[in-house]
Amino acid sequence: MALKTLGAKAAAALDRELMSTGAFSIDQLMELAGLSVSQAVYRVHPISKGLRVLVAVGPGNNGGDGLVAARHLRHYGYQPTIYYPKRPKNDLYQRLTKQLEDLDIPFVDDFPAALQSTDHIIDAIFGFSFSGEVREPFPAVIRAMEETRVPVTSVDAPSSWNIEEGPPRSGVGSSFNPDVLVSLTAPKPLVKFFKGRHFIGGRFVAPAIAKKYDFDLPEYEGLDQIVEVGPSGQKL
Repeated sequence: MALKTLGAKAAAALDRELMSTGAFSIDQLMELAGLSVSQAVYRVHPISKGLRVLVAVGPGNNGGDGLVAARHLRHYGYQPTIYYPKRPKNDLYQRLTKQLEDLDIPFVDDFPAALQSTDHIIDAIFGFSFSGEVREPFPAVIRAMEETRVPVTSVDAPSSWNIEEGPPRSGVGSSFNPDVLVSLTAPKPLVKFFKGRHFIGGRFVAPAIAKKYDFDLPEYEGLDQIVEVGPSGQKL
């Protein structure tokens, strides 16, 4: 059985529906997404493997998910560090940033230098809406994630990948294949190019919405916000 996926247009329409007829706020969805990411990191990289987590944060909602994940990881006992070079002036992102500052989570300007002293990386730069060219300062960040041996968890999409077509054929990101991918709400078509551990996080979608957009809701257990799945969507 093939894994059902959501393309870019369907994913955007689903987000709009969740925030209209679904009655969710963007704050709620970001909180649930970030919580899912934090649980995936806890699953694949328990504290015994190292406390230091470097979070590469982009300027949009994917970056917001990363900020939320960092807050949860700090409360789990990790030591997150944030690379956030393009900060929006939007009130939501400013509040998320303030929450991290109040926890004494450091913000850094030099990603390659921070990479030398971390145990795990969260790639929260670009999500399902990304297309086109990777702009500064992110090409060097993605190249560093391509080349490092430090494990990387990507949020919803490996940064630089096209949501439908996967990694670029050449240039920045063409050899980037993270260790872990957390698909939010539902997997995207790019998962067929992904080779690592794959989790789905979306324990907030009503069955009627999943039916309308023709994707399967995984069977979450207990308090889990994530489910690990194999290439065909089978629960692992």
